[in-house]
Amino acid sequence: MGSALIGLAAAVVGVTGTLLASVLSQRLLARVQSEQFDRQQQSAEAQWRREQQVAELGRRREGYMQVNASFRRYRTHLMDFLWTVHKGAVTPEARERVEEARRDHHSAFAEAQLIASAVVLAELDGMTAALSEVYRRVMSLEEGTPDPDGSFEGLRTDFDRLWERWERMRADLGAGNDPDGQQLIGPRRLPPRPPDGPETAQAV
Repeated sequence: MGSALIGLAAAVVGVTGTLLASVLSQRLLARVQSEQFDRQQQSAEAQWRREQQVAELGRRREGYMQVNASFRRYRTHLMDFLWTVHKGAVTPEARERVEEARRDHHSAFAEAQLIASAVVLAELDGMTAALSEVYRRVMSLEEGTPDPDGSFEGLRTDFDRLWERWERMRADLGAGNDPDGQQLIGPRRLPPRPPDGPETAQAV
């Protein structure tokens, strides 16, 4: 009788151990699988964030390049127009070239406003306002109602100051980088102004 009880107890313990081992094994496997899934999710999320950052930098780069190109073009055509005013040779075509460059600049700036960092946007705001003021002064001269200091030579000085301000802006942004590390492509130095004529749009 005692041997029978001992045998039964041993059998119960054996079955229980087998069941417990199976349950523990399943739980351990589930835990390992859950940890693997979490790691995969974290890796996928990190990859998604990296891709978003790359895409954002790409959008900023494109926007900054467009603003830079539009600034150069607008400034160049406005200077050309100043020369035509000085020579008394203003034509509807010359005015339209300025207006088209102005519209392009405004369009590029509007797009940059959606993507630029706060520091870059503040600098671009200032540059755009300064360029708009020079435009107003040039048009006032063309219309025969110049500002007191709005002579041809005074306006040429305005353009030089615009260029210096653009260069300072690039320096203030850390040699052309915004706080996020994105390069703000600055303008190339235009060729020297001919002594008897305007800069050409080819300089853009």
